[in-house]
Amino acid sequence: MAGPLRFRRSNETWNEGRVRDRLLAPLEDSFGARLEDPWFRVADDRYETRRMEMDNGDFALFCYRPGRAYWLGNTETPEALWRTDKETFAEAPFAVSRWAQRELTARVELTDPWLAAFEYVTWFFLPVFCSKDGRNTTRRFFAEDAAGFPDATRQAGLGFYESLLSMGVLDAHRYTMASKLGTSGGYDIGRMRATMAEFNVAKLLADAGLEFEPEVEQASGHALDFAVGDDLLEVTRPRPPARRSGADHPVAAVVETGGAKRSDQLAKHPDSALFIDCTSFPDDEWAAVRGERPAVGHEPTVVFRARPNGHVEGYRHGELQFDLGGAIEWVQATPDS
Repeated sequence: MAGPLRFRRSNETWNEGRVRDRLLAPLEDSFGARLEDPWFRVADDRYETRRMEMDNGDFALFCYRPGRAYWLGNTETPEALWRTDKETFAEAPFAVSRWAQRELTARVELTDPWLAAFEYVTWFFLPVFCSKDGRNTTRRFFAEDAAGFPDATRQAGLGFYESLLSMGVLDAHRYTMASKLGTSGGYDIGRMRATMAEFNVAKLLADAGLEFEPEVEQASGHALDFAVGDDLLEVTRPRPPARRSGADHPVAAVVETGGAKRSDQLAKHPDSALFIDCTSFPDDEWAAVRGERPAVGHEPTVVFRARPNGHVEGYRHGELQFDLGGAIEWVQATPDS
């Protein structure tokens, strides 16, 4: 499975003839390809720039100067670039990275102007929106499922994440977090919604004014979703009963999903907080959960539901080691909290 977009860095010297012979020609043979001038230029006069457009909709960007070149594309990598190092947008030279991202953003503006209207969402997810396998599935998820708010318009759903990403709290973890959304060619709505649960918790923590670290590797071999200081958090998101093969009631779905985490990551890290995101539940199913407030056999646990307008409500079992302040409305204190 292809990953998120990354540059390939070549330390060889390139010229127009070599670009045509070693890069364009094999793509022409495989897909049909043409060489075009990019829409923008690198803000470094040493670089020449080229764009390759394939008949199947793939594309590639290439810029080069003596002794250095960068390739970025969602197509088959020509053999001349197979044994090259990869770099993220943050690792590549700023001028090269900015040029490539301007090119990619312009493509999104042409093909999906509704998505490009959300500047921070588009920027953050460019590595998957334009990836080989994820370009169709991720955009479809944002368009049809409102990025995980199934009962909202896509404008409302994307507005929620625009608010989060405009804070910049996830910028340093862009590739890690964006890649979780998926570079798979298959449309797995359950997995994508589960990924956005981590963004929902990130917004909850950010709105509470807490500093946090995503995707924290542990000596146990597990990676927990967040650390707030020394306190670890694991996030899970139950599928609504209508989409489950087992639990056919929202309360049972919460209990079953929480139990699965209890026997996995939380068994190795029992002091961690568990956050169960019920954002996928429609109003009636969430009402059943908040009315019964089921425990899942682990403390502390926070069960919550976010709305596109930023309002979050939930309940907890056990005491958190950090204060969420006004970021969440506690629907009712549980007897043991």
